[in-house]
Amino acid sequence: MDMPAFLIPLGKLALAAVVGGAIGFEREAHGQAAGLRTNILICVGACLMMQLSLHMEVLFHDLPGTTSVVRLDPGRIASYAIASMGFLGAGAIITGKGTVRGLTTAAGLWLVTGIGLAIGAGFLAPSFFAALISLICLYGMRQAKQWFHRDTYTILSLKFQGVKNHRGLIQKILDNHGFAISFTTFKRDVPAKISSYVMHLASKDNIPWDLLVEEISKTPDLLEFEWHEGRVL
Repeated sequence: MDMPAFLIPLGKLALAAVVGGAIGFEREAHGQAAGLRTNILICVGACLMMQLSLHMEVLFHDLPGTTSVVRLDPGRIASYAIASMGFLGAGAIITGKGTVRGLTTAAGLWLVTGIGLAIGAGFLAPSFFAALISLICLYGMRQAKQWFHRDTYTILSLKFQGVKNHRGLIQKILDNHGFAISFTTFKRDVPAKISSYVMHLASKDNIPWDLLVEEISKTPDLLEFEWHEGRVL
């Protein structure tokens, strides 16, 4: 094998490492577990598998098609690389009570796999363009998210001393701060005269909740309160 033909596959692997690292750097800076090293390894691995898949066809293309039992499909290894990426993508997704985190990282891993396969196949221009679009999406759209305010869901648990109805006062405070009550669970300890409320709230993510908590803490007869993430309704 002459030197240029020897260096071309190595150059593709190096290029895959650069492109995968560029995408992984954004994920690393964003605090995701699947960051710089993961994306580099995935992109380089996908590039290597694509080159192997194409090289298998070169090795056995001289076999007679009618008498040989060997049947070659250059895309078979590449297709399994895409399918197996689902396991890594699933591991990057974290499901909470009200949110699902890691979908962007999982989609990025899937895209990096495709970019690596395309580079391995010599499909360079579309690979660069796909990488450029993904970088614009990851870096630019993060700033654009500030223009769009999502619905958030929280659970407010309150305990009051006494048997009078405190819900009206709490609802007035919530309305003043832009929080809506979806539904309320009520419990009363009659011997101890303690009333408990569990309120499921909906609001926009740009509404500061620290002022709300400060005002609720000044409510008369309040014994304790708890504020935590709720489920999407």
